[in-house]
Amino acid sequence: MYAAVRQTAAWCYRGGSISAEPRINDRIRVPEVRLVGPSGEQVGIVPLAKALELAQEYDLDLVEVAANARPPVCKLMDYGKFKYESAMKAREARKNQAHTVIKEMKLRPKIDPHDYDTKKGHVVRFLKQGDKVKITIMFRGREQSRPELGYRLLQRLAEDVQDLGFVESNPKQDGRNMIMVLGPHKKKTEAMAEARQAQEARKAEAKAHPGRSQNAAEAETTEAPAEASAEA
Repeated sequence: MYAAVRQTAAWCYRGGSISAEPRINDRIRVPEVRLVGPSGEQVGIVPLAKALELAQEYDLDLVEVAANARPPVCKLMDYGKFKYESAMKAREARKNQAHTVIKEMKLRPKIDPHDYDTKKGHVVRFLKQGDKVKITIMFRGREQSRPELGYRLLQRLAEDVQDLGFVESNPKQDGRNMIMVLGPHKKKTEAMAEARQAQEARKAEAKAHPGRSQNAAEAETTEAPAEASAEA
């Protein structure tokens, strides 16, 4: 992996593509450099040939880390390994990055109680995940003359989920619809961290009791014949 990264970098430096990466080894074109050792120690100002000789001796790369300095600052390092570790850190940072997501839930003014509970359950799940929720009340026909129905429904929903979220944008009429936005009390990063902890806890529980799920399946299997005989 390190060798592949190093070969790719060298190909770019030979004119294969435009790159903003630092110059390394024979791509450095100055008479002398301020050299930094592999462990960060200051070696001092040395001729470029001497720096390249030390890089070859340590089996490392000479990397220009401060091109605008006079003389330029170069460091001895395994450039392929450095690129690989940097890519892994960037990938991990993107993985843990929290993106603001706005979910949408649509309701009717005269919604059935069962449907309301279902919709509310989705809103609760979204807020627990740290996402915002846009609630839209859709009016049709004569319902448009009764906007208070939608307003009361939105107020009811806001009160039902007030432990998880707050009204970020008050209800307002938008053509045939009435819109309200709920924001979560919990930040997205906190929700993601809690989700990871819960997942790790479940894995630890499964590892500590590997036979529990199997025993449950066996219990269901033994109960089935008993129920069959009872029906017979």
